[in-house]
Amino acid sequence: MGQSFGKNLKVTIFGSSHQEYMGVVIDNIKPGFEIDMKKLNEFMQRRAPGKSKFTTKRKESDKINFISGLKGNKIISKTITALIKNTDFKSNDYNNTNDIPRPSHADYTSFIKYGKDMDMNGGGPFSGRLTAPFCLAGGIAKQILEEKNIKISSRIKNIGGISDINLDLANPPMKDLEEISYKEIPVLDEKKEAEIRKLLEDVRKKGDSIGGICQVFGENIPKGLGEPIFDSFEAKISFLSFGIPGLRAISFGEGLKSIKMRGSDHNDQFEIKNGKVKTITNNAGGIVGGITNGMPVVFDLIFKPTPSISLCQKSFSISDKKEKHLIIEGRHDPCFALRTLPIGESILSLIVLDYLYE
Repeated sequence: MGQSFGKNLKVTIFGSSHQEYMGVVIDNIKPGFEIDMKKLNEFMQRRAPGKSKFTTKRKESDKINFISGLKGNKIISKTITALIKNTDFKSNDYNNTNDIPRPSHADYTSFIKYGKDMDMNGGGPFSGRLTAPFCLAGGIAKQILEEKNIKISSRIKNIGGISDINLDLANPPMKDLEEISYKEIPVLDEKKEAEIRKLLEDVRKKGDSIGGICQVFGENIPKGLGEPIFDSFEAKISFLSFGIPGLRAISFGEGLKSIKMRGSDHNDQFEIKNGKVKTITNNAGGIVGGITNGMPVVFDLIFKPTPSISLCQKSFSISDKKEKHLIIEGRHDPCFALRTLPIGESILSLIVLDYLYE
């Protein structure tokens, strides 16, 4: 089971949604950096459940317990280990799904692969809950990069077909993006925010769910990161991104909009400003030939609707091979895309730091 990643900076996450603890081991990190714990905890709270009526009602503090590698807040070892305690899980809500798999969940495929040996309460190791220790590692990486003037931020680009304002991808408003990061609905356009809020309220009342797009931005990413073909910078981002439960697609720069453009519009033509080579536009999202070109790195993470809905759905019984109807119990996000922004920022932060350690 692939729960580790990284070439130079190695990260392993462990645990599951309804076990007492989850955690992360960060190996080969450089000692000497002092973590801003207030900032790290604030970063973690952006992903934490139970902070809004538009997210799951499960409440977890996601308090971090570093058990090795730190003295005070300073990294003093090449290996850090940290734990997060799960406190508000209700495994009884999942009694019926042990035999009746939930549509569009990993219940059935897990049974095919592992039989009944895997603890699938709350989704087990397939749960988005495991993005908490992932963000713990990403939040530390992001702070290390900020010392090098590498800035990483994000926004909600679209919820259920309602899009935030278009941005100049060559000059993303990083300060504005940072300011909206703690909003309930982190978009720049207040009118679109009101529309999204109305849509989410309607979806929530109906016991249904909806998808969305998280857009990630990286400024001052060094040139020359990545390799052609299979070791491209996009491949690294995509590899980690598809470790997030619920991701359906990823695109870079203008993404799917590119199919409606002509080469004369899509090509990022060069200019020299203050002695530096730049491109006038950034339709490629800062990556060409699999290698970063010094422009802002921009990518979209496209998420499906939360598969856990309270409406009656058709399924079947694993034990007696008969069709059954299922109503999913428990507490779930009507749109989990709202909590993915720190995850997207963690993906880019960890990949860039891994490259810099090279």
